[in-house]
Amino acid sequence: MLAVNWDTIRLFLHVVAATIWVGGQITLAALVPVLRKSGSEVTKAAANGFNRIAWPAFAVLILTGIWNVIAEHDKDHGAYHTTLIVKYAVVAASGLTAYLHAQAKSKGAMAAFGALTGITALGSVFVGIMLAG
Repeated sequence: MLAVNWDTIRLFLHVVAATIWVGGQITLAALVPVLRKSGSEVTKAAANGFNRIAWPAFAVLILTGIWNVIAEHDKDHGAYHTTLIVKYAVVAASGLTAYLHAQAKSKGAMAAFGALTGITALGSVFVGIMLAG
């Protein structure tokens, strides 16, 4: 069996946090239409419950992302560096649109920011896989 090391722990924490942030959004998006049938309070309660784990997961993603950059500093040049900048932008957009979605008052704004959050979260995973090579 391979040995467990700090790289294993770092990547494990990053993947688990991404699973919560991205997978939770996909799951919640699938559940919202069903939950709405039970009333707006149920939908709001589910969203609040998700936010209690989603935002800490996002924080873990940021911290382990910084750790990833430090651990992989020897790769930070050329195309890798450009891809890393794209990753920063997509992650920032994911966090910002999630925040705006949570603050939105109209259904249109909630829908638009929710969709943008999902797209940017998936984009972040895609670009992260590109970086992992």
